[in-house]
Formats: sequence, C-alpha cells, structure tokens
Amino acid sequence: MTTIGLIRHGITAWNELGMAQGRTDIPLNELGKQQAMKIAERLSFEDWDMIGSSHLLRAVETATIIGEKRNMPITFLDERIQELNCGEIEGTTEEERAQKWGSNWREQDLGMETVEEVFNRGMQCIDEIVQLHKGKKVLLVSHGAMIGILLQRLLPDVFRSTYMDNTSLTILTNTDGIWDCRLYNCKKHL
Repeated sequence: MTTIGLIRHGITAWNELGMAQGRTDIPLNELGKQQAMKIAERLSFEDWDMIGSSHLLRAVETATIIGEKRNMPITFLDERIQELNCGEIEGTTEEERAQKWGSNWREQDLGMETVEEVFNRGMQCIDEIVQLHKGKKVLLVSHGAMIGILLQRLLPDVFRSTYMDNTSLTILTNTDGIWDCRLYNCKKHL
C-alpha cells in the first residue's frame, strides 16, 4: 500500500483577497507561515518517508517549513502538480471577473486550463509516485484546484465536489491500483 498525504499550501495575501492565483508565484503571508508551522507540528508525530511539492513558491515554502520540522528535506519538486492555469482571470476577484466579462465568465474562453488537462498532468505525477515509491508514505504539497480535481476523478462516487482549506491534510491510499481516501480536508491542527 502506498500512502499519499495531500496538503494544500498555506494562505497567501491573494487568497485572503479572493483573487485567482493560478500559476502566479505568490508567497505565503504571515498567517500562511503560521498555518504551515501548525501542520508541520502535527506531522512531526506521524510517520512519513518523504515530501514533494509543486514548484510554485507558496507550496515550496509550506513544504520547506514541514520538512524543517521533520528534519526531512524536500525530495522533489514537480511542475505537474502546480495549480490550474487560470489564464486571463489570474489576479482578479470574482467581482472584477463579473464586471469585465459578465456573470457568465466561466462559460467563456479566457485561456484557462481544462479540468481534464489538470487531472492528466496531476495523475502522471501521482502514478509515478505509486510506481517509484511503492509501499512508502509520501507527503505532497500542492494546490486547492489540483487536489480537488484529483479527488473528484479518482473517487467520483465519494467526491462530486471538493473544497480544500489551506494547509488541510487529505490522505489517499493505493492498494493494488485501488484508491481510497482515509482522511479528507482535515485541519484539526488549526
């Protein structure tokens, strides 16, 4: 059985403002760093073999804080688990999107990456982890949309929709190709 602990990065200033971050490289704010310290403390009492992260700064900062607490350096950075490319809406709030493109902005081609594209690249990373680290416990720091899409596609009977809190922990297991979710969006450390 391979175990993957999916962690959404800590909060950023753009998260607090309700702005679409996508691939814009935004750092953690002070609250985000505190959140990362809290999950790092929680995870220091658990058994994990390695930690990987999206290459975006907010995820790397979260993974670094967790790794320092565990005396475990980041094993790998992977662009395939970066956040959804939000195209033209990056850096805008819901209100700004409605003003600029109308209330049906989601139905327009604004250069956003599709759910299928996000799932395919994320799954390539997950499949590789399962193949290369069979039987290991791997922490993976990523992003809300990426984690949510993976859950909806891997376990469609369980997850029709998802919301991921900052620094929440979701634990997936893979036993002989069968996926199970042992813990979802847990934030008891906060």
